[in-house]
Amino acid sequence: MTNDVSAGIKYMLFASLLFACMGAFAKELSSSMSSIEVVFFRNIFGVFLILIAIYRKPIVQKGGKPWLLVFRGMAGFTALLFFFYNIANIPLGEAMTFSKTSTIFSAIFAYIFIKEKLGLKGWIGVFIGFIGILFITKFDGTSLDKSDWLGILTGVGAGLAYTSIRELRTYYDGRVIVLSFMLIGSIGPLFLMGISEFYTNEKFDFIFATFVMPQANDWLFIILLGIVATFAQIYMTKAYSVAKAGIIGTISYANIAFSIAIGVFLGDKLPDIWIIFGIILIVISGILVSMKKD
Repeated sequence: MTNDVSAGIKYMLFASLLFACMGAFAKELSSSMSSIEVVFFRNIFGVFLILIAIYRKPIVQKGGKPWLLVFRGMAGFTALLFFFYNIANIPLGEAMTFSKTSTIFSAIFAYIFIKEKLGLKGWIGVFIGFIGILFITKFDGTSLDKSDWLGILTGVGAGLAYTSIRELRTYYDGRVIVLSFMLIGSIGPLFLMGISEFYTNEKFDFIFATFVMPQANDWLFIILLGIVATFAQIYMTKAYSVAKAGIIGTISYANIAFSIAIGVFLGDKLPDIWIIFGIILIVISGILVSMKKD
């Protein structure tokens, strides 16, 4: 692997900006359709791109872990479902910060399930991360808001998905792993929206919502959402391919800053001092966990 730190940082900064833009487009779409429907359009776009890539260059793999592949898809889909719901209902920067807690949970799951060493630096990072979550959620010892629970579960789901990828990549082509996520992330929303035609529940509006035909101007945001999400993945992959994971993982936290700035532009309030402190702790946590191997 070529170690070009400068190029890796540039790629990751650009990917981080694109991920923030993806969140912004999802937030704009959420004003006219449910977050479930936004998840569908975000994934169906990727399905076609992956299938085209596989057609141009057929897959070569040994396979053998189909249920783990399904599990990865389900975990990723669930995390994205909760993430997009939060994007629609809380400031973009906060929703993005919750999603970045996946680094903390991924480290814990890797330690438990695949016996990956965490080390003192990693455990300190995990501890700091959980303190950061307490500040972000403003937990008072009694209860958490729905968005807080869903934010934490976003990190848990993404952490499970990332941990499963470490096992799957020895059995499957990377495009197949992504496709499993995209397919389940397309079929899942259709299933949930179908059920919602007969059953709805306001308490579970992050799961049940009916399909709404997009308006003319919505299609522009749908296309932009698919494009930026795809290129964000491409440039993130490039970044990790040319520089150390610890460095790139650290730079990836720039998407929180980009998300806060874009969110304010879209009308979000600036985060208060407690949330800012929580964000700082989560970033420090992620840096410590990401660099534990470097």
